[in-house]
Amino acid sequence: MAGIRSVQVTAVIAAVVVIAGLVFAYFQRPDNTDSGQSGTDTGMRCGTTVCQVVIGKSVGRDLVELLSGTGGGRIRVTGESGPFIFEMTIAESGATVTDKSLQCTEAAVSVCLVHGARGTDLVGEVLIRKDGTWSRAQAYLSTGGFLGLHDVNEDGTAEVVAVQLACDGQCNNAFVQVFSVFGPDLGCTAAAPARDQLPGWPAPAPKLSQLRPCAD
Repeated sequence: MAGIRSVQVTAVIAAVVVIAGLVFAYFQRPDNTDSGQSGTDTGMRCGTTVCQVVIGKSVGRDLVELLSGTGGGRIRVTGESGPFIFEMTIAESGATVTDKSLQCTEAAVSVCLVHGARGTDLVGEVLIRKDGTWSRAQAYLSTGGFLGLHDVNEDGTAEVVAVQLACDGQCNNAFVQVFSVFGPDLGCTAAAPARDQLPGWPAPAPKLSQLRPCAD
């Protein structure tokens, strides 16, 4: 009996330690700051309604989630690097966010691309995790119906790959434009007579040798 009581006491102590740790972590959450960092909140609002989780993906020991509501959205990161909360600018601009709207690549510099349809275009935004901190990068536009991530220059960090229609959308010609998440584009491929004739369509992943300076 003494042995059973000892096990029971040990289990109770362990449970108390776990609960205490969770309570401590809760009250250690940072307040809202101008940098976009925030604690998680089950009563969080997206636009005019309560946020609903659309999709989440693991990036190492972090969980990146898209939350959406009427007229707005948020990107929430929890885990080893978090918590961080960012406004989802594409949702505010009218893009439709679905469970296909999040793509992430884990590396020394991890990249997550959030995208959604707005009319006939795709719009996207990128978050980057570097040195244990998440930050917002650039916004992107595809007129040709594809936005994705691929390490085109093979440096270990994914680039944003976008399909664009040539002729200001007045013809069927299409090309691939590749953007560095840290700055300007890396270049464009030659135009093909149609999107489905681009190498690798429907998920083009050009090589660096296939790129040339993009036309103005």
